[in-house]
Amino acid sequence: MFKKTLLAGLISLPFSLQAANPVVSADIINNEGNKTGVVTLTQGTKGVLINIKAQNLPAGYHGMHFHTVGDCSDNEGFKNAKGHVNPWKKPHGFVNPKGPHEGNLANLIVTADGTVEVEMYSQMISLTAGNANLLDSDGSALIIHINKDDHDSQPIGGSGSRIACAVIK
Repeated sequence: MFKKTLLAGLISLPFSLQAANPVVSADIINNEGNKTGVVTLTQGTKGVLINIKAQNLPAGYHGMHFHTVGDCSDNEGFKNAKGHVNPWKKPHGFVNPKGPHEGNLANLIVTADGTVEVEMYSQMISLTAGNANLLDSDGSALIIHINKDDHDSQPIGGSGSRIACAVIK
């Protein structure tokens, strides 16, 4: 009897978590418009869990940010995604004494074979409420840049051009 009760509790757990913690997945596309990976976002207690799995990216460090508009339709430069999520108009960068802003993320580190699988967490964004809600009326975009983010330079940490994009809606 104890096993059945325990098992029933374990089986129902993911369903109750899913209702309380929204999950959004989006394809990551490159500048040619081809799928290069997937990002999955899960609302946590005080922020969002971010899982990224991708391939066919240039090896090395790449700046990565959340942008204000969920639009990757202009795949040559992904400019329709607009600027970083930054409702309080703070400067860019984790090491900037007046920053960071809500769109800031750690660098993505791609292996020599062009693949990456990473999990990170941001307490500055949400999928459910607030000024940094990624699922607002026009969504948002995860943008991967060509260069490493120095976490200080304005406005994008020296990250350079946009090489990949995922629509968060």
